[in-house]
Amino acid sequence: MEFKENNHRKINIFGSLISAISLSQAVFLVEEKIKEKTSSYICVCPVSSIVTATEDREFQDIINNAFLATPDGMPVVWYLKSKGAKDVTRVYGPDLMREVFYVSEVKGYRHYFYGGTEEILSTLKENLLKKFPSLQICGMYSPPFRPLTEKEEEEVIAGIKKSEPHMVWVGIGSPKQEKWMAHISPSLEGILMAGVGAAFNFYAGSVRQAPLWMQRNGLEWLFRLWCEPGRLWKRYLYGNSKFVYMVLKEWFVRA
Repeated sequence: MEFKENNHRKINIFGSLISAISLSQAVFLVEEKIKEKTSSYICVCPVSSIVTATEDREFQDIINNAFLATPDGMPVVWYLKSKGAKDVTRVYGPDLMREVFYVSEVKGYRHYFYGGTEEILSTLKENLLKKFPSLQICGMYSPPFRPLTEKEEEEVIAGIKKSEPHMVWVGIGSPKQEKWMAHISPSLEGILMAGVGAAFNFYAGSVRQAPLWMQRNGLEWLFRLWCEPGRLWKRYLYGNSKFVYMVLKEWFVRA
């Protein structure tokens, strides 16, 4: 099943509506949304998000109500291509950030970062300004490793509003970041949010990225599993296996 929203196609992948777009199209749509000055959020969706969404209806609803739910992962891209989305490409969190930052240096878009430790944020800012010297970083916040109190949430909202960003990048892990964005977005009028998972750590240099050849061939999960087996084994071994099972089941039912 397909849906049309915000001038782009969304294709149903086991209940999650994923944007059938390329990276360049995603950047164009981000710019259009910034110009609209309406509150919304972007979910970056690898296989693990789609699988988690089949077991968590709240999370699936959040993905389905996102402005963009980008295909982050080659298996998701391959699935979309099998449904006729020939021009779709991987829209990976760090890549989306990079391309939006290039545009922002020219257009003057302002950025806020929510997530990570104080040390990660400090290094992130330093590294980003080396690569994007004209980038306007208007604020950063390192949240505690627990839910915010009502007072803390009010302070965060007030702090973000005072900073006047065009975009808030959120890096607190999935599905926590998506649920936080969906909850907080209505309070941030005219601000676009994007959940980008480990991208803060990648740009800060605290976590290694997979080589490009592994990313392009759908093997990034293997590299990350090798780097962080204790934290990621369930996400990749269970999640990937279930996704393959669901795809095969769909094919056999249609055969």
